[in-house]
Amino acid sequence: MQDVFLLLDNLSRREEATIKAILDCLYEVGSSRLIQQRVNIKALHGPLRGIARFSKPVFRVFALRWFKKNCPRLVTRWLFRQVRFNGVPPVLDETQTKLVLSEDNTKLIDVKPVPDALPPLVEMQAAEINALRGRLSWLTVALVALIAVVLGYLVA
Repeated sequence: MQDVFLLLDNLSRREEATIKAILDCLYEVGSSRLIQQRVNIKALHGPLRGIARFSKPVFRVFALRWFKKNCPRLVTRWLFRQVRFNGVPPVLDETQTKLVLSEDNTKLIDVKPVPDALPPLVEMQAAEINALRGRLSWLTVALVALIAVVLGYLVA
């Protein structure tokens, strides 16, 4: 399974243009279906599709980053479930995370070995710092978008 993971990871890095094309198609189909399902006023469908086209580049950036980070692992897990190996699979990435079958052989569980156990307080603080970093990046994106909108109104 290590080889499968590495091959999928390599494929996602080499075929970035193909992945972007696939994500674009998925976004178009998904956004139009979402508009059709959620908006009952047909006169709003056209303007909402136009707004959806403007947000496509932003979606592509985040979707591509998510795809490269998560897709090789998810596909490897799915393939592992399809073939149902008996025993423990090998390491699947650089962080030494292993996928292990549960006791009843129905689920895969991520197991991360603890190299040198850190005190619980340090682990909690590290988790809080990571959560704050994620929030900070979202706030930065929101602030940049807000500034762009305000500047757009001031210039116009």
